[in-house]
Amino acid sequence: MKIEDLIPILEAATVPEKVPDMEAYMKGHFKFLGIQKPTLHRIEKEFFKGHIGKTVDWDFVEACWTQPYREFQYVAMDYLDQVKKNLKPEDFPKLKQLAQTKSWWDSIDQLDRIIGEITFTYPETKQVMLDWSKDQDFWLRRIAIDHQLMRKEKTDTDLLEKVILNNLGQSEFFINKAIGWSLRNYSKVNPDWVGAFIERYREQLSPLSIREGSKYLPS
Repeated sequence: MKIEDLIPILEAATVPEKVPDMEAYMKGHFKFLGIQKPTLHRIEKEFFKGHIGKTVDWDFVEACWTQPYREFQYVAMDYLDQVKKNLKPEDFPKLKQLAQTKSWWDSIDQLDRIIGEITFTYPETKQVMLDWSKDQDFWLRRIAIDHQLMRKEKTDTDLLEKVILNNLGQSEFFINKAIGWSLRNYSKVNPDWVGAFIERYREQLSPLSIREGSKYLPS
């Protein structure tokens, strides 16, 4: 795929009246073309046709990441999501670079599911998540905390506990929210484990983490 082919397609789909609201929603961190997700997904479906194979087109992904409009990063992540089963441990450095470039919750919360596919397929890479859970970059720590969100009963609770414990006592909103989400999500399949975890570490967990993590627990 060539970024030169995608640019005019997205520019033609620009909706100027949507731009102010979309940019305000992202706190002014990014410029937008005003293309909402349903329209973007229709464009992607046609653009990706014939290009979803067993190899990952990293040149295309990286080219999307250099573009000034946020929609290009969404296209890159949606593409990676479609080929995530082809990702391998050696792709971690590239994914880490994406996570640390143009970082905000919207990209991090999609990359964590993509990265989670690698750690699920290659369990030996869980050390990467343990390392990220202690990184100075809180966005990497957020990925480590939430990368198992979709695993349900296949969640590695030992790993989940370790990455959360590495992030207790934080004042960072995005970390405390991530801890709450990881606990809340897992409580849907194992409320006893989550309830016991919250009681065990209640004094160290933030009120936000406890509130989010307890949402689906029996009162």
